[in-house]
Amino acid sequence: MKKLNPLKFLVYAAAFFTIAVVVYIIGYILYKGAPQIVTEISNYMQGEYSLFDYKYSSKNVSLVPSVINTLIMIVISLGISTVLGVSTAIYLVEYAKTGNKFVEIIRITSETLSGIPSIIYGLFGMIFFVTYVGLGFSLISGILTVAIMILPLIIRSTEEALKAVPMSYREASFGLGAAKLRTIWVIILPSAMNGVLAGIILAIGRVIGETAALLYTSGTTTQVATNFMESGGRTLSVHMYMLTSEGTHFEQAYATAAILLLVVVLINALSYVLAKRLTKGR
Repeated sequence: MKKLNPLKFLVYAAAFFTIAVVVYIIGYILYKGAPQIVTEISNYMQGEYSLFDYKYSSKNVSLVPSVINTLIMIVISLGISTVLGVSTAIYLVEYAKTGNKFVEIIRITSETLSGIPSIIYGLFGMIFFVTYVGLGFSLISGILTVAIMILPLIIRSTEEALKAVPMSYREASFGLGAAKLRTIWVIILPSAMNGVLAGIILAIGRVIGETAALLYTSGTTTQVATNFMESGGRTLSVHMYMLTSEGTHFEQAYATAAILLLVVVLINALSYVLAKRLTKGR
């Protein structure tokens, strides 16, 4: 009889435990939230107060404004962080010289920022963006705060993806007479696209699930932030937190959690399809 490797057993046990926990959490949320979603859809179709009404009130506790605010925050914060993060990673890998002290400072700083609790980012955003800059409790204050939060994640993931591209790709491109910038844009970035998009997907998950930092910056306003430079607005995670803290809308909170889960799955699926299209034929 073949002896079981203890290390292999521990690996399989850890993997099984992780999968079981994830399945349990997802199943529990859907079990508690799906029936309420069906009820809210039925109420909406019948013209009664529903979680899916466009405007929020104390009777319908609508999540539609929060969904819109969440999508706005994802698009703008990712746009800011992706441009800065990918550009920084390209500089660190492709342009910075080996042993550069400035590069080491950037790496240490980004790793340190990755471990800072979100509540600290929220306090920073409130002091700097809300008070000092004078943006007030607005969606743009939350967007800038979240963009700073996810920036280290995008930098590190993109840097590792660029390092994984074989040096022979660069040498072949240079040998054919391509300039460095063209080599990066046409050869290296497409080759590292899967790793870059993986970091962006993780960043999306953090933006969607962020609560503490946004309570101090974008606030808990229940309206759609039509002017995100001046008006605040709660996201889905903040909306769920407020419903549970009030203690009178637990069913709607579970429905919001289920919707939040579905939004995360949908965005991850779209990102996966986009990654396949961008790397197709490479």
